[in-house]
Amino acid sequence: MTSTPTVGFIYPDHAAEDDYPLAASWLDASFPVAHIYGTDLHAVPELLDLGSPARLAEGARLLARHGPAAVVWACTSGSFVYGPEGAEEQVATLEEATGVPTSSTSRAYLAALSALGIRKVAVAASYPDGVARLFVDYLASAGVEVVSFSSAGIATAAEVGILTPAQVTALVTGNDHPEAEALLVPDTAMRTLAVLPDLESGLGKPVLTANQVTIWEGLRLAGTPRYSARLGTLFAERMADAGR
Repeated sequence: MTSTPTVGFIYPDHAAEDDYPLAASWLDASFPVAHIYGTDLHAVPELLDLGSPARLAEGARLLARHGPAAVVWACTSGSFVYGPEGAEEQVATLEEATGVPTSSTSRAYLAALSALGIRKVAVAASYPDGVARLFVDYLASAGVEVVSFSSAGIATAAEVGILTPAQVTALVTGNDHPEAEALLVPDTAMRTLAVLPDLESGLGKPVLTANQVTIWEGLRLAGTPRYSARLGTLFAERMADAGR
């Protein structure tokens, strides 16, 4: 491996941020996390406020002392809720604040799907139905076909963050579709990294979770790809240089 990369993550409130030091320990990387605060309600007005330029600029300021090589806004709903064009504008504005390559979890999903050559997916979302449908629309705008989607209807990130590994596994495996080439689990508030290998083994296909794709995207932007069997197909050795 090359020298230890530093990738910064802007994370909303508190829920499953311990996925990041866990992954850092597996990948020989440094993943400082800066928290920004708002409501953790999965509702459009609150999510638009959470992903606003002022809040994200504060996250960029907090990360600056770490000297990250790349920064990712680690919130799926707080990016796709802006729509395809708005999500791109959000990243562009944040990149001006960070001064380094910058992305978001929503954009990370598109990059990961492209790298894997996947066009048909199932979505197992924790969000309420209306928010989950906005993610489906976001994927469709990039030419990704959602063959099925489910919404668990969980109102807040805090509630998602206390799901047990067994509950996460049930939510994911119970919402697959035979035509889907991969299953997407789009909420950075959900702890998924520890169960990824079992999920993929059980389903026989890639499972792309929010914290997983966020970390992959940050390393990709930093130009320091890593691989680990613990992090699923996306982090397989053959994928190490994908998307660069």
